[in-house]
Amino acid sequence: MVHSTIRILQLVPLLGCASSFFYYILCLLGARSFLRQRTTEVYASPTKPLPPVSILKPLKGTDPEIYASFRSHCLQDYPQYEIIFGVSDAADPAVASVRQLQQEFPSHSIRLVICPEILGANVKVSNLEQMVSESRYEYLLVNDSDIRVERDYLQHVVAPLIDNRVGMVTALYRGVAEPTLGSHLESLGISTDFCAGVLAAKQLEGGLQFGLGSTLAFRRRDLERLGGFRSIVDFLADDYELGRRIADLGLTVVLSSVVVETHLPAYGLSGFFAHQMRWARGVRDARLGGYIGLGSTFGLFWALMNLIAFHWAPWAIGVFATVALARLAVAIVIGRFVLEDRQVSKQLWMLPVRDLIAVGIWLVSFAGHTVTWRGDRFQLKNGRLIRIENRSG
Repeated sequence: MVHSTIRILQLVPLLGCASSFFYYILCLLGARSFLRQRTTEVYASPTKPLPPVSILKPLKGTDPEIYASFRSHCLQDYPQYEIIFGVSDAADPAVASVRQLQQEFPSHSIRLVICPEILGANVKVSNLEQMVSESRYEYLLVNDSDIRVERDYLQHVVAPLIDNRVGMVTALYRGVAEPTLGSHLESLGISTDFCAGVLAAKQLEGGLQFGLGSTLAFRRRDLERLGGFRSIVDFLADDYELGRRIADLGLTVVLSSVVVETHLPAYGLSGFFAHQMRWARGVRDARLGGYIGLGSTFGLFWALMNLIAFHWAPWAIGVFATVALARLAVAIVIGRFVLEDRQVSKQLWMLPVRDLIAVGIWLVSFAGHTVTWRGDRFQLKNGRLIRIENRSG
């Protein structure tokens, strides 16, 4: 009986190595598909005129390089668009950057909307519901306040929506780290793990069934079919929900060939762990089956456990080397070539540490339902946010 138990315990890490290796192959196939799409982008020269677009940017507080991020949206090589910023509080510090933008670009249609109503726990989505009523155009684009884009961004993102079979366009992103350990770990995770997972999911499922907050482009009429932003106003993973519901309408979610950029905060380790836990529990509640499956993708962890289980046997060392090389290939191909992240090569020495931290976060994420977001604490229940009231005082 004891012998059988030991054999089973030895088999688990070996299966983990096999599943992780298969996952890394999926990531690399996804990267190859993405790079081919980039070189043969069929939407680069659309046959129909590009439609006018309303860009919606909900704000709360300031982010690193926030003005440069705003400004990049005013430099678009695009015929007609408007930018609508929304805040819950007229005294929000982000308002100053919006006013500065209006002064620098007086000929652009840039508006600030004060959104006094709190329609649900997700204040960002609550603001979007109030902002969309102020927008003029059928085609809408939502992205986070810290996203910086290139001049051809709108062309690439909006053009696929000319095809009525396409319901949403979303985009990958890379993070520019501040000189803190937490910020570099966050950036490395985005470039070598998160975006790799997106590409693997696209390969495995034959397309995307969700959206990414870095870019959500869609039509107003499809949003209205879903019940507007109000229908997702209590969800933490609002980008995931919006993309999933549009896919459920029978429409395609397209991953654009364009990659956007975000400047990350100067996370300390506590800030990094809090952000990772919010992301982890958000994904867990939104996509439980896929999130549980993440446990089979922690290659370096399983390869290390396999080494220990088989007492550093030569063949186990060979398995470790094979898995480690596959993991390194994923990090380099996706970080350096897909995302064109110039920092990732210097961060690779942290990859084993970051991957082992990811295992710990994954395990701990199942042990609770609370998250911290923009200074507020919430409880998660089936993906929905329930605000935890501050009882002090």
